[in-house]
Amino acid sequence: MGKNSQSEDRLRPVDLARGHGLSTQAIRNYEEAGILPAAARTPHGYRTYTSLHAGALRAFLALLPGHGHRTAAAILRAVNQGADDGAFRLLDESHAQLLDDRQTLRAVESALRDLKPTRAGHGTAPAPRPGGTFIGPLATELGVRPATLRKWERAGLVCPRRDPQTGYRVYDEADVRDARLAHQLRRGGYLLEQIGPLLAQVRTAGGLEPLEAALGDWHARLSARGRAMLTGAAELEAYLRRRG
Repeated sequence: MGKNSQSEDRLRPVDLARGHGLSTQAIRNYEEAGILPAAARTPHGYRTYTSLHAGALRAFLALLPGHGHRTAAAILRAVNQGADDGAFRLLDESHAQLLDDRQTLRAVESALRDLKPTRAGHGTAPAPRPGGTFIGPLATELGVRPATLRKWERAGLVCPRRDPQTGYRVYDEADVRDARLAHQLRRGGYLLEQIGPLLAQVRTAGGLEPLEAALGDWHARLSARGRAMLTGAAELEAYLRRRG
């Protein structure tokens, strides 16, 4: 009976791959990367896996959507090396990043409220106050390099005027607002080519719907990521219990 049980627990690479739509090469790659424990070998040199390997694979694939490939792989490598505390630290860091992303989203929503149309402006953003700031102080405030602001300018995200005497860029209140909003959206993972049309529509049409739709999508992605982390944690816990 013991021999039959041992035989039933023996899995080929194709057995692991088939249930997840993977190739056998992917299974071998995961083993070589330390995501799966090292496989046993038959006398002829063929890899043989067990239900433990199947559990590791399920845990890795479940961790992927919430944590990304690099972190999910690092978590499994740490577990397979017996460094559970290292795996838990990686999980903590990933959850902390999700919290930071949620805080960024709230900051963007706060900036969006500042863009709400006023009755006097007939649906446009408020007019800037006289004066302005230069590229250095604004870059320092945002925590970016002046080169980043110049890149945003080339992409049309901010449109500072030039001082007629010095030629220096001068960012008025509207420019500073757009720069802050662009910065928050960049932190949220949006590309320059995605941010540009949103800000352009806000400026030219006075409508905030494009940004509101983007924030709704952002909310949905963060929620999906949080839920995926729960699923990944459950599979990882099952793998840890099986590993003993």
